[in-house]
Amino acid sequence: MENMRDAAVERLLSGYLRYYNVTRFDGGPSPPIEAFKGICEAGKLTPPVLPEEHSFVALCEYYEKAEQYFLFKTNELWATYQEEFIFLFSVGNLTRETFCLCRDYAYEEGMKLAHIGSGHMYTYITPVIVCDTAEPDAIKELEKCKIYKSFKFSFHGWMDFHVACFEASKQKLHFNHSGLCMKKNLEKILLRNRKT
Repeated sequence: MENMRDAAVERLLSGYLRYYNVTRFDGGPSPPIEAFKGICEAGKLTPPVLPEEHSFVALCEYYEKAEQYFLFKTNELWATYQEEFIFLFSVGNLTRETFCLCRDYAYEEGMKLAHIGSGHMYTYITPVIVCDTAEPDAIKELEKCKIYKSFKFSFHGWMDFHVACFEASKQKLHFNHSGLCMKKNLEKILLRNRKT
């Protein structure tokens, strides 16, 4: 099962590298520095302290700016900023307590990394947990997880908390309601070789 979990983590990281700045915290191979695009905030993180069979694997950062200007770029009419922070965890057996540790760490650190202010449209904070097995109360806690914030009555955008878990032993994905937007992509990456 360890190999299945490790393989799933590597497939995810390979997929994320196309669009995200990926910084590894598990000692695995990091992408070359020239692969990074724009902002990279991972240096601000202090990795969480997790039990021995669990690890914080990587932070994946995505930033996008949309703008409209009149004739010249110096005459900017408006600009919006969107960002996402994916916190990738590798866990042996996902318990309710372990899920809460991962959830709280991702939320607290993600809010520190967020660029809230004028022009901010949204921030998605996304813990993705790859585990061998998951206990039913952990899945229940994950599925009912709902964290949403708006800033200055949405004039400075909002933050939504997406959660996904891949249970390697059952080849099964679990999401909270906001995280369902990831379902199609994660199925494509993680379940593409599954026999039906």
